[in-house]
Amino acid sequence: MTKENKKLKVAFPHMGTVYIAWSAALKKIGVEPFVPPYTSKKTLSLGTKHSPEAICLPYKLILGNFIEAIEGGTDYVAMISSPGCCRLGEYGNCIHNALTDLGYKAKYIELTLYDGIKGMYDFLKRISGKNDPVLFARAINIAIRKMFLLDDLENALSYYRAREIHFGDAEKNYNKALQYVKDADNTRSLKKAKKMAFDEMAKTEIDKNKEVLHVDLTGEIYLVCDQFSNQDITRELGKMGVQTRRSLTISSFLKDAIIPKIFRKGETHLQRAYRLAKPYLMRDIGGDSLECVSDVAYADERGIDGIIHISPFTCMPEIMSQNIFPAMRENCEIPILPLIMDEQTGKAGYLTRLEAFVDLMRRRKRKLLKEQEKQAELIK
Repeated sequence: MTKENKKLKVAFPHMGTVYIAWSAALKKIGVEPFVPPYTSKKTLSLGTKHSPEAICLPYKLILGNFIEAIEGGTDYVAMISSPGCCRLGEYGNCIHNALTDLGYKAKYIELTLYDGIKGMYDFLKRISGKNDPVLFARAINIAIRKMFLLDDLENALSYYRAREIHFGDAEKNYNKALQYVKDADNTRSLKKAKKMAFDEMAKTEIDKNKEVLHVDLTGEIYLVCDQFSNQDITRELGKMGVQTRRSLTISSFLKDAIIPKIFRKGETHLQRAYRLAKPYLMRDIGGDSLECVSDVAYADERGIDGIIHISPFTCMPEIMSQNIFPAMRENCEIPILPLIMDEQTGKAGYLTRLEAFVDLMRRRKRKLLKEQEKQAELIK
């Protein structure tokens, strides 16, 4: 590898903790990951300023990430692309044109989703200038393993946060746990990091007898996974004693799109989506709409206390999902809270809606428990 290649910096947009996984893959092939500042109001302002007015929130945030990365000195900005009805398939060209119009010289490169291992291999080959199957296999392997571990840690954080005695302890331990994962650079060290991370999380002092509500989060995957764009909804719900589960995660996407079928265990999210959404939605209409409809049915099937649907303003697939939810009431009695997010969404009104929804779920849960107790007494 030449000196020039050694200095090559590549930036991806932020989406939750995914930067930890892609950074590991790039380091493995000898490319320097450039992690832009985490998404902030400045990022949103930059993206909004140079975006079409009616475009959705993820586009604006991604463009803002890229502007900050280029101004920070990255050589490449890497974007994901997707086929199908979602506008994500057009984001790449639009963002590329916007950056060119702004006079930025950084090179632009795309990683096509649903091309599986081959797509990731071709991407790493173009970025590094190498063609080393063993090296690339190791890079892909460490990235995928880290992503699964990161999603598991997010679930652990939600568990402890909803039950912690001193608010903030779980998040402090989680941040320490993340550092263990960041520092792991191979499969062996990642196994040690996993144990250390969960041991760190277990240090959180909790009230095991606390009344905890369980809520699934579904919607557009970027907003579900990214704490800035969803205004850190898991943290806000955790304060209210709610344990959340993200129905859409990067690891579930990897299981569907990247990991070969022979290595998959159990039913994937997309397979479940086709099975459970069929009575209400016969085919995929783009974005995450099929998954969202099935997530409502799945949450109801498991007896979850409620489900929150988070979507960007103007996102057509998610608008279609929300229009299907009323028709599901006949078979699914689970409470559903739709939240539509854009750069104008205010924190106060947002929190008021969350608090009202939590109160509704808590009253409903207590009512159901009383009815079950009465039925038990009658049986006796």
